[in-house]
Amino acid sequence: MAAFLFFFLLSTFHSRIAAQQRPLNISLGSSLTPTGNSSSWLSPSGIFALGFYQQRNGYAVGIFLAGIPQKTAVWTANRDSPIFSSNVSLILSTDGRLILQQPEGQDITVVDPSESISSASMLDSGNFVLYNSDKEIIWQSFEHPTNSLLPRQQLIPGQELISSASETDDSRGIFRLVMQTDGNLVQYPVGAANGPENAYWVSKTFGDGPNVTLNLEDDGHLYLTNSSVNLVKNLSDGGHPKNKMIYLMKIDVDGIFRLYSYSVDQGRNWSIIWESSTDRCDPKGLCGFNGFCTKIDNLVDCKCLPGFQFVNQGNWRLGCERSFVTDSCNSTDSNVNYTIEFLENTVWEDNTFSMVNTGTREDCAKICLEDCNCEAAFFKDGQCKKQRLPLTYGKRETDSNIALVKVHKHATIDEGVIPSNPLKCRKEEVRVYVLIIGISLAVLENVLMDESRCAKISDFGLAKLLKNDQTRTYTGVRGTRGYVAPEWFRNLPVTVKADVYSFGIMLLEIICCRKSVDCTSPENEAILEEWANQCFEAGELYKLVGDEEVDDVRELERMIKIALWCIQEEPALRPSMKKVLLMLEGTGDIPIPPSLPSFSSAL
Repeated sequence: MAAFLFFFLLSTFHSRIAAQQRPLNISLGSSLTPTGNSSSWLSPSGIFALGFYQQRNGYAVGIFLAGIPQKTAVWTANRDSPIFSSNVSLILSTDGRLILQQPEGQDITVVDPSESISSASMLDSGNFVLYNSDKEIIWQSFEHPTNSLLPRQQLIPGQELISSASETDDSRGIFRLVMQTDGNLVQYPVGAANGPENAYWVSKTFGDGPNVTLNLEDDGHLYLTNSSVNLVKNLSDGGHPKNKMIYLMKIDVDGIFRLYSYSVDQGRNWSIIWESSTDRCDPKGLCGFNGFCTKIDNLVDCKCLPGFQFVNQGNWRLGCERSFVTDSCNSTDSNVNYTIEFLENTVWEDNTFSMVNTGTREDCAKICLEDCNCEAAFFKDGQCKKQRLPLTYGKRETDSNIALVKVHKHATIDEGVIPSNPLKCRKEEVRVYVLIIGISLAVLENVLMDESRCAKISDFGLAKLLKNDQTRTYTGVRGTRGYVAPEWFRNLPVTVKADVYSFGIMLLEIICCRKSVDCTSPENEAILEEWANQCFEAGELYKLVGDEEVDDVRELERMIKIALWCIQEEPALRPSMKKVLLMLEGTGDIPIPPSLPSFSSAL
């Protein structure tokens, strides 16, 4: 019955253009709280909602898709400080304001229309509107986009979309998509001036009028039109199915804006229809000052210049700083203490203050060493271009440009610049990739067998420890119950997905350098998978590795995502082992895994 109702609501949503349902009236005095039954105001079909949704260790206020398993936010209020505790209230006050009321007594205005609010509605289009006493719209979320566009929504001249800070934090990020008044749709880093030197994607529609707008239709058509409603440029062709489909355009955390579709019938994940770039190193500023972007397949990584280290290991965007103290440029022997490190096949923003024609890179290095104002240089085609720090917009490319970096002779240089191991557990002195591949191959051998045989050997042989098939009593003397998939204890069919669950637990153990505890243990410890899930949702992955050094936080997050997908309670939600291996190899993006139920609630 629930499934029927859900699909009925979705069907109603997609036929809203033909027969729009009457919006629900939200009257003065209505309120919401983050917890309980009144946490959001739903649209008539139940697809969209305005209210509280979970963010890190608190709650944000915004509009999100409530009618699908992935509650994707499409608009967020108060992006400068979007996270609130559970004891706040969202109120459409009797004096005509939409406010967040905090226990300290300091109200926060969510929206500030020019007139007093008389009522509000959450529409099936995803648009939240406020009315005056004459039932006229005085404010609507469609006119104030944050990082997304929905069908029938526009980005008008002078407006911009700003990416989120992270997948778990919808505060302002570091990339923006600007609909310029000159007709161009352009992507820039946040904080950088509008101009070609800072742009990393442009629609090339300059001169097509001062009133060009970006539009999205409910068939997936993304396009630009001018004030005469003439088509300026197609970004996506459109013509995609409308029935039981949801479309969303979003500037993502990585700086690329993408058009997504969601099929209600065929899957739980968003699919990319179109994207502004397939090169994830294109967004300028991704790695911050003195950092450069590298790619392995579809995965990106940030590296520091030789002699530099990350300002914050967990936040690439803050860039890199010198790992040594520089001498004064006035020192008579300042250049005696330096050497030049070469970084090939990298391109950067060119801020040359002096250029010299020279034959070799060694000649260029000598020229830079002899000038105390030269902190770096670019050598290409016989030209030596002197640079001052910081270097910006760096990325590795198939290019003959060589970056020359002045480094103190006594500085410790990370050999080869690129860390040898993105996940490093010093307690074990292991190379995580080697272990992962070894375990993956062991699992794969099981998966390649027929299903009946897999049922006998699943959970890495722990199945044979279940002596009583009727009660499924765990009486083994080897291993812990934590490795065994939940279906063993629920009298459910055991398939190859049980092995995937066990692999996920073992992957968590490798990452966290600790064992999964027995969930029947009387010590009342939090089991590893629950703890990992909580840390992931709170954006606190550093807790999982303690004081261990993590050279690549994104790689840590990727491995945690894989593990959490593997240990989903419902076998159907777990990926196949083939898919797991592809994820481990880094082919394709890994979506956010569904939240795991707490262990106490599962009992």
